[in-house]
Amino acid sequence: MNLHLARIFFHVALHRSFSRGAEALSISQPAASKAVRELEQQLDLPLIERGVGQGARARGLQLTESGQALFEHARGIFALERAATDDLRARAELRRGELTLGASTTVAAYWLPAYMARFARQHPAIQLHVVVGNTHSIAQGLADCRMDLALVEGNVDEPDIAASYWRDEQLVVIGPEHYPLAARRPLQPALLNDEIWLVREPGSGTREVTQQLLRQNGLEPLHQIEIGSNEGIARAVSGGLGIAMLPWVAVQDLVALGRVQTLELAGAATLRRPLFRLERAERPLSPAAQAFSLLLEKLD
Repeated sequence: MNLHLARIFFHVALHRSFSRGAEALSISQPAASKAVRELEQQLDLPLIERGVGQGARARGLQLTESGQALFEHARGIFALERAATDDLRARAELRRGELTLGASTTVAAYWLPAYMARFARQHPAIQLHVVVGNTHSIAQGLADCRMDLALVEGNVDEPDIAASYWRDEQLVVIGPEHYPLAARRPLQPALLNDEIWLVREPGSGTREVTQQLLRQNGLEPLHQIEIGSNEGIARAVSGGLGIAMLPWVAVQDLVALGRVQTLELAGAATLRRPLFRLERAERPLSPAAQAFSLLLEKLD
């Protein structure tokens, strides 16, 4: 069915007049009459009663049985169209919708909450969802279109992902409260090669940057234990299991409580790593994702 013709028929039938129906659509009366005749020809059914008496004309044009049936169907079709238009307009104006964010574990735990709180205050009608995982799993989820926007700790080399620098994050090497080498400041990195290093799992941005910074500082640990979260590593260091390199935001409370201590490495500059914002390449951001992306640039 030609929906353009059906729309003209619907307005003619709604107003029970070719002239008023045409006026509602800002077209001429002959154009409306021609459209209804064309629709009748396409359907091979009469829709409008023609040649009725004066009394019937006084009540306006009349529909055939088929015309009445089509009118009821058209009412539902164009009501659904209006509902879809209203829904999409509400989403464009951030009065309705959802936003799914992906975040690697450190970002989700320490950086993201403040941005989410600000966004929720500004756009209370948008339902927020957060997917947490390591950098690799978040990048894969974004590539599969299961997220709108992502923030991760490691760079991503994926053809379907556009990565851009977001901010820097400070890293520190920590040891347990009574770590015997802590008194040596600065500490020669080579002394730490025989220590047990606690590291994140493969695919973690923290693990990737840790291994890179260790190599840059001449460290090649002989013993490593994998633990699947920064919190777990920090608690394990506190318990005396080994030493680790972790984001400062993840350990500052334990340092303040004296449960762990930072180790100063000789010749090492301030340890930092970049955090990245990820988007799906060639896929425009939704209005909600655009608003959140703009917030990432404003809120410190």
